[in-house]
Parts: sequence; C-alpha cells; structure tokens
Amino acid sequence: MKITLLAVGKTDDSRIEQLTQMYVDRLQHYINFELEIIPDLKKTKNLSEDQQKNEEGKLILHKLEKSDFVTLLDEKGKKYSSLQFAELINKRSISGLKRLIFVIGGPYGFSTDVYSRSNSKLSLSDMTFSHQMVRLFAVEQVYRAFTILKNEPYHHE
Repeated sequence: MKITLLAVGKTDDSRIEQLTQMYVDRLQHYINFELEIIPDLKKTKNLSEDQQKNEEGKLILHKLEKSDFVTLLDEKGKKYSSLQFAELINKRSISGLKRLIFVIGGPYGFSTDVYSRSNSKLSLSDMTFSHQMVRLFAVEQVYRAFTILKNEPYHHE
C-alpha cells in the first residue's frame, strides 16, 4: 500500500516544512509515503469561495484514481485516538488497498464533488489549525501509527 497526503497550497514557513519533511523521511522506513502539494490557485481575488473550492476540487480529483481510498481531513470528520488511528491504518493496509489518500483542502474546504468522491472524513481536533500545521500533524500521526503498529517506543500510553 502507498499512502499519499495531498495538500492544497505551499507552506510559507520553512520551519514547518522542515519538520514535516522529517516525518515524511521517517515514514519511508515503514511504508511508501508521499506528500504531494497541489499549487495555490492564481488570481483568487476574482473568485468566490465556492468557485475557489470548485477549482481546487478539480485539481484534487485529477490526482485520484478510481481504486483510491480517499479520506478528507475535515473539521466534521470522525475523531480517533492515536491507537484507533493506528488500527485504522492497519485495517486499510491488510485490506489490499493500493493507495490510501489523505487530503487537506484549501482555506475554504472542499467542493461538493470532492466530498462525493471521498470514502471517509477525519478530524484531527475540534480546534482549528492552519493548513500548514495540519500537514505536520497529519504526517506525524501517520508516523506515530506505524510506530504503534511496530511496538516501537515513540508513543506512550
């Protein structure tokens, strides 16, 4: 199985980017993991929120294959403990999935088409975080999940 984190827009803070890349690098020990950035839209001042979501949605959908299991990181998604998330990753892994895709949308969320295509929604917290921070948290949680599954001393319960 390959895990991909799709994220809309670049990170403008090199420190967050470095920390995120550290966990991406660590994950390579466990699984084929990729962080793929969808470039920011240009000239968004002329677009409504819905138009921007729809344009970003087209870019997201273009990256997906029919067989992908797509999980949106969404404030209305299901919440998991780190142990539950590790078990979820394990179940997806042994189910024969080719690609597990996590998606972080743009500043206004996802288009209706992206919601329709998704298989599940995941919330990292009831709090709101910047999209850059969500990338770091999501990648760290995937890394944590694999250390839990391998009984390594990273996660303390």
